[in-house]
Amino acid sequence: MTRALCGKRSPCSWLVLGMSLILLTACQANAKEDGTVLTFSGSALGAEGTLLALQLERFMRENPDLHVRVLRTPEGATQRHQLYVQWLNARVGDPDVLQLDVVWTPEFAAAGWILPLDRFKPAVGDFFPATIEANSWAGKLYGLPWFVDVGLLYRRTDLVPREPRNLDDMVALARAAQSRRGGPRYGIVWQGARYEGLVTTFIEYLGAFGGRIIDDQGKVMLDSPEAVRALTFMRKTLYDDRIAPLDVLTWHEEEGRFAFQNGNAAFMRNWPYPYAAMNDTAQSRVAGKFTIGPMPAAPGGKSTAALGGNQLAINAYTEHADAAYRLIAYLTAPEQMLERAAEVGQYPSRRALFDDGRLSAALATPVEQARRAIESATPRPVTPIYTELSEILQIELHRALVRQAEPEAALRSAAMRINALVERTGMRELMSKKAP
Repeated sequence: MTRALCGKRSPCSWLVLGMSLILLTACQANAKEDGTVLTFSGSALGAEGTLLALQLERFMRENPDLHVRVLRTPEGATQRHQLYVQWLNARVGDPDVLQLDVVWTPEFAAAGWILPLDRFKPAVGDFFPATIEANSWAGKLYGLPWFVDVGLLYRRTDLVPREPRNLDDMVALARAAQSRRGGPRYGIVWQGARYEGLVTTFIEYLGAFGGRIIDDQGKVMLDSPEAVRALTFMRKTLYDDRIAPLDVLTWHEEEGRFAFQNGNAAFMRNWPYPYAAMNDTAQSRVAGKFTIGPMPAAPGGKSTAALGGNQLAINAYTEHADAAYRLIAYLTAPEQMLERAAEVGQYPSRRALFDDGRLSAALATPVEQARRAIESATPRPVTPIYTELSEILQIELHRALVRQAEPEAALRSAAMRINALVERTGMRELMSKKAP
């Protein structure tokens, strides 16, 4: 399925595409005599880039018939996505292996841009189920989970000595922490600006109340009582309970991190990445005074964590599919995942590694708490139209939270607009035929 942005190539984008293809051609010419050349595209900066280079070097030593070249792409998700769309829409065979965001897999699969991996017989049972669900489309697996990102509830252990039993209990504990002498200004902070982070936060409250955005048959569920209760609860924490500051309606991940790190919040919803920095006494006032866990549930719902992370997929136009899968299998093998956890703190997608003592030594975060969150992870709607769906939802959620609309009206509007999108694109029929 071709996205609307495919036809809007700026001169700058064409320049990047052209320069990248020239670079790839030169690399292939230099190494063609020595064996097959594979190109890998994705994150190649900082500690991740250093680790990737190290693992690729080992892979080439163990597979002397293969040469791997790294094609650097923008670190920003939007820019990387646009570049991938341009390459794949032009049926370019390079890069052979693509690093994908978790919500891109069904879009690229439905467009015919990436290959199904089933013929390689990957051991899907070794991975957390949510990661396999997110990478499957029309009953086939299109991406192998490389590492997992997941929404977490951070808790100040010096102010809140136990986990909240449910969402109402979380509100009570947050209020108690705020009322303490010298207590924090905020009970909880989260990501509430009008962007993707707001959708992931909403998904966790939605699951807590037993709701869904869209079901497996393509039915939009946003106007359900559960969804209304979830959004009403989020708004109540801002205006009635006053445990969340109105500032969160403009906050992204970093604003929340700094508020919690500086001792201004009892709870924080965020991703795993801040954990190590916040335990550094040189920059954090809460070092050694917090822990993590999944968001608690409400009656009738379940503890839910939004699933993030990255996957590895094979370009449908590659001439080296078998070799590309050898590279993917190597990078997603247990030893490489353990090394990635130790060097850059990213969670493995293989379940058995959470019983491996080496992971406890590698991760800054408590392994058992991380496992609980991943086991409660829920993918965002697995559909090729997710980006458009999210844009609609961001607008309507934010309208309700800033009190420009009531939660029920905002969600009814979102449901109508997303239903129209589903009908216009034919997604309902496709999703109803999709195997579980």
